[in-house]
Amino acid sequence: MKQNLTRRNFLATAGTAALAATATSALAAESSGGKPLKILGIACSPRQGMTTAKAVQAALDAAKAASPRVEVELIDLGGLSIAGWSPKPPQDDFTAILPKLQDPALGGLIIGSPSYFRGLSSLCKAFIERCAPLREPKMVLANKPVGVVAVGAFRNGGQEMTIEQIQAAMLCFGMVPVGGNAPAFQGATVLSTKDDISADELGLDTARKLGARVAEVALALAAKVA
Repeated sequence: MKQNLTRRNFLATAGTAALAATATSALAAESSGGKPLKILGIACSPRQGMTTAKAVQAALDAAKAASPRVEVELIDLGGLSIAGWSPKPPQDDFTAILPKLQDPALGGLIIGSPSYFRGLSSLCKAFIERCAPLREPKMVLANKPVGVVAVGAFRNGGQEMTIEQIQAAMLCFGMVPVGGNAPAFQGATVLSTKDDISADELGLDTARKLGARVAEVALALAAKVA
């Protein structure tokens, strides 16, 4: 049925459009101003520069595109020596990473892991355990968003389980787990075929949507604190 255009309908439509334009302008103004906000991507594959690092980078690129305020950095753990937690942590490669996680400009994290035997990598577990200094005496990462990227050799290769394990661990740091917009409800689930993710457009789309969402939440939370 064709709707008749009345003066009342016209004014209501115009008013709604004006409010939407005002909200968009306000969001753009907030995003373009203020201090820089950094999103760190942590690629937790023992293979440097491979599919997990590339999937995390795709998410970071989308996060950076969300606002001029957002700065991103990829930390590739491949090839680094990082032991798990111990009462007296060793002096290994994590020592250089810790200050980046303590940076007041840090707005959120994107953690990526391959799915090994339907779970996170041992390197990812070690990284999370070594973040223990970020819990005491102050919860440094509290109220910051964290998104998870999982890469597997099969479409249903345990990516969702890997995401859940990392999200559950980061709750211990007071972080806010976020997914992306549909179809990345839980996080990014990427398929690697012969060490290549470039053909998985669906998976890369989930990574990009996750990155954009992490940036969006980081900006919103930073605005509440300011």
